[in-house]
Parts: sequence; structure tokens; C-alpha cells
Amino acid sequence: MFSAVRSSIPRQVRAQLSAAFGYLYTRSREAAEEPATKALDPAKFTPFTLREKVAINHDTSLFRFALEPNQELGLDVTSCIVVKAKLGSDEKPTIRPYTPVSPQHARGYFDLVVKDYPTGKMSSHIHKMAAGDTLDVKGPIPKFPYRSGALKEIGLVAGGSGITPMIQLIQHVLADPADKTKLTLVFANKSEDDIILRSVLDDYERKHPGRFTVHYVVDKASSADWKGDVGYVTRELVQKYFPAPSRDGVLIGVCGPPPMVNVVSGAKAPDFSQGELGGILKELGYASSQVFKF
Repeated sequence: MFSAVRSSIPRQVRAQLSAAFGYLYTRSREAAEEPATKALDPAKFTPFTLREKVAINHDTSLFRFALEPNQELGLDVTSCIVVKAKLGSDEKPTIRPYTPVSPQHARGYFDLVVKDYPTGKMSSHIHKMAAGDTLDVKGPIPKFPYRSGALKEIGLVAGGSGITPMIQLIQHVLADPADKTKLTLVFANKSEDDIILRSVLDDYERKHPGRFTVHYVVDKASSADWKGDVGYVTRELVQKYFPAPSRDGVLIGVCGPPPMVNVVSGAKAPDFSQGELGGILKELGYASSQVFKF
């Protein structure tokens, strides 16, 4: 369904992503006659084969890994996986968490969107993979225990590749017509060129008016045509776009680079638990029960 990696003009990339995501949502909602088996084993790492990949922008690609035809990955919403690889002369393997962006019940494959960071050992390793190579994966690792209809409004703050757990949650909520939860995403990036899956997010907003809204923030606008916000995620932006903490059924989710998370919600604890609430959200009066750090 995806073509192999190639030099693609933006229009081709948008078409590939739109077709792929449109297919995934339709396929994931179809009832299958035969129950699916789960591919993940929470007790051990399992190798999965890279089927194909597609460039999204200058440093980010979508990687599709193969499952058996009647297998689904076996992730709850929201949860993630960890991947492992022995890199270079390192004595110990490198292990990193990633959140798949494919639908929860997609069969035959799962997708990762990975940004290639200059100092990112695992991200560089994945970007160097070719079709037929394998990646060791274990999971699921549970995060926020989402229940359909349990919340009225969710505000999401994402920075860079921190968009992937938000994509997982957004697609799950929007694929369920019975779930009336309202979603608002503030997505911060260095520039317009760094916005991951923008065409997919814009498509969500267009197809689900009143249920999903996205607001883009860039450090510096690259053109006079930029209609989003400029700068950083601030107290004023949170107040402008998100439901007040005094309202019932409100949750604010945060994921992104550590400096951004620290400013918005306070950092996670050293053991990667939620830690104390801090930053902008604490200043505005949100309770720790109203905030989740992905």
C-alpha cells in the first residue's frame, strides 16, 4: 500500500498518507469473521520485519512493520511499546519507547512515525533500516487508561514527535461515533516544515467539526502566509484554547521534549511516573487528576 522510500514531492506524500490513514480507519472498523490474535508478548522481545516506509518530511518517516494477516499488535488505548537494538560497539542494547500510530485493531501491520534526531541512537538506527530488516519489540506498556465517554473535553499539548501518543488517542476517539468527547490539540514545532502528519490532522479537523480542533504553534513563521500561533506554548495559549479547570470531565495531556513538558506541566519523576504537577497547568489551577504526562 505504501511505496518504497523515494524522493517525493509534498503532494505525493500527502496523498500517500491520506490514502493510508483513510484505509486504516475503514479497515479497523470492519468486523472480521475470525478473531484476531495478538502479536505482542509483554514478557519478551519479538522481532518484527519492516515491510516499507514513507518519508513524511525532511527528518521524519512512517515505518510499516509486518504482522501475520490475522494478527493485530495488541495495544490498548493509550499504551506504547519498547524497541531494542544492539548498536555499534555498545555492550548493552539500546531500549527506547515508541507509540504506534496505526489503529488499535488494525490487522497485518503496525506503523511507527519516527523523527531522526541527530543524537538519537535508536531513531538513527530505525531510519537506516531497509525493507526486510527486523526490529525487536515488547509491550504493551500501559499509559492513560482511556474509557469511551468518561471525559467531556480533552486538551492535548504536543511538541515534535510527542504527537504520536496524541494521534493514537485522537484516531481512537474519532473512530467511535458514540464517543462525544471533544478534543483540542495544540501542536508546537520549530517551523512549518517540522509539523509531523499535518495533512492527517487537518483531515481529522475537516471531517469531525466540533469534535476535533488543532492549533499549530511554531517558534518562527517562515512566511507571511502563516495563520497559526508564533512562539511557544504559554499560559495565554492554554487559557485561549483549553477548557478551564473548573469544568467537569476535563483532562489535559502533555507529550514532547523535556523542556516543553517542564514548562507546561512539570517534569515526570525520575522513575518515569507522573511526578508532581507544575508549570503553567498548576499555575492555572488544574489538579493533578486533570493532567496526564505521556
